[in-house]
Amino acid sequence: MRGRGGWYGGRPRIEGSMSALDSVQVKNLARGCAFDLAGITTAEPPDEAGYFAEWLAEGYAGEMGYLYGRRAELRADVRTLLPSARSVICLGLLYNTPPPYSTRWSAEDRGWISRYAWGTDYHEVMRARMEELVRRLRALATFEWKICVDTSPVLERAFAQRAGLGWIGRNTCLINQQIGSWIFLGEILTSLELEPDSPAPFRCGVCRACIDACPTQALVPTGKDEGPDYALDSRLCISYWTIELRGPIPEQRREQMGPHVFGCDICQDVCPWNRRAPVTAEPAFVPRAATPPLEALASITEEEFREMFRSSPVRRARYSGFLRNVLVAMGNSGDAKFVPALETLSQRDDPVVREHALWALQRIRLPQAVAS
Repeated sequence: MRGRGGWYGGRPRIEGSMSALDSVQVKNLARGCAFDLAGITTAEPPDEAGYFAEWLAEGYAGEMGYLYGRRAELRADVRTLLPSARSVICLGLLYNTPPPYSTRWSAEDRGWISRYAWGTDYHEVMRARMEELVRRLRALATFEWKICVDTSPVLERAFAQRAGLGWIGRNTCLINQQIGSWIFLGEILTSLELEPDSPAPFRCGVCRACIDACPTQALVPTGKDEGPDYALDSRLCISYWTIELRGPIPEQRREQMGPHVFGCDICQDVCPWNRRAPVTAEPAFVPRAATPPLEALASITEEEFREMFRSSPVRRARYSGFLRNVLVAMGNSGDAKFVPALETLSQRDDPVVREHALWALQRIRLPQAVAS
């Protein structure tokens, strides 16, 4: 659930006629720009373009309106973004860090932020490296190109799989046999004719650890004989609720969120391919905010929120949405020490914040009343 809106793509650059540059050179230059994974595929639409249309038709995108309409059409063929595109250079950057996984962690007075948001916004890191790669490629060839970093309407996992970077697991994440699934993806669409890599084979076997571990059962069977056998129903996903959903979180789902205040990593935390995942050496991904104190988060102003998460993906949730998530985590903690903060927030003008503060108060007080 890292597909977003769109300003990182930029406009296609026109550099004249093509000249010789082979795939091996491109991948070597990519590794020289500190990418952990690099592969090449054609610009032809992937099979997943059809699956994506079916996924939308099932309503699995929830209220993420930006995935529908014109952007859905653009997603079907990258040549709508760069008409001269012949190849797609797919790039991966490891972001795994040493602190524990959510499934091995417990602290009632702290919230959990998804691992991908612990450090600097990856869009900035990826784009800077991709721009450097383009500069190095331009020294050897002339071509047209477009940089895409998550925010562009590109089926990036499908292209990455076809470029040999990994396979799309049952948790719907791209998994690499050597480094696991903690990978940021980016693509360079180019008019260069490059030799494509072979697609990565599916290696999940009969494993269903992610399916069984999901507390909301958001990974649903497709019933297909061909194509993906599981899909993500965003409407049941903790990441969707805490990042994408605007307004109230469905009351019957709040308990399932546990301590999550931004995103969820459970389906990756339990993946066997992540057991020996290496740790990134990238300083930008050093954790700044992994398990922050809930009480401190509940007291921040909107200005403090913006400053605290100025260079972090967490700002995606917006101030009101983030407070909403913190309040749910407080209620799920059952800790009476949060009552004063909750009472204060229950007086807010924001109806979403007020509703979730009252819900958390009731959740904490009800067991106490029964006990007495």
